[in-house]
Amino acid sequence: MKLLAFDTSTELISIAVTREVDGAPRVWQHTGAGGAQASSALIPAIETLMAEADLTFEALDAIAFGRGPGSFTGLRTACAVAQGLGFGAGVPLLPVDTLLAVAEEARAQQAPQEQTLRLLALLDARMGELYAAPYAYADGDWLLQADFSLLKPEQLALGDAQALAGNVFAEYGERLPLPADLPCWQALPTAAAMLRLAPALLAGGNAVAAADALPRYIRDKVALTTEERAAAKAAR
Repeated sequence: MKLLAFDTSTELISIAVTREVDGAPRVWQHTGAGGAQASSALIPAIETLMAEADLTFEALDAIAFGRGPGSFTGLRTACAVAQGLGFGAGVPLLPVDTLLAVAEEARAQQAPQEQTLRLLALLDARMGELYAAPYAYADGDWLLQADFSLLKPEQLALGDAQALAGNVFAEYGERLPLPADLPCWQALPTAAAMLRLAPALLAGGNAVAAADALPRYIRDKVALTTEERAAAKAAR
């Protein structure tokens, strides 16, 4: 398949393109600074990678993007760019949950030979909280075992997880209720992970028209009030 994938839900931009070359799949990748730079850097980086892969947008089978949860600005950027490309090229869009991409990236990097795996995917939600989702991997497929949650690190329930994966350990490690023998794998929602997930998601009917491609928000409140910031500062 000819696919483009990108994610701007964290502090990094991740982009990947795949197509067959001489009968074998080849992947082109780009990683760069995200955050406030994502809105200006994403489209030029996509165009450069598409040119390197010698692909036009109209030739793509689908465009995958990280729909969240994650940075509000980053999710809106990814969604807006995906919608624009989808409308312009007439290509279906594939919204991919960022926590699923975290789980897949961690599996590929840390346990590629495992046939089964129970993994708790975590992303820093800022404001002293994190996003969490439990996944089970078996026979090449991922299953979400419970809905996404937004919680304080101390509230994290490990369940039957065999490992944790995400970007929360440096920031919240001392606050997480972790047994000493539970592996903690650093992982982000990469575009390469989305490319690996895309065939099964497309086969499952998860592609949408550009008008229906929307971010997935878990949190409604995006900032602390002046009083809340003052109270937090006083508590520290």
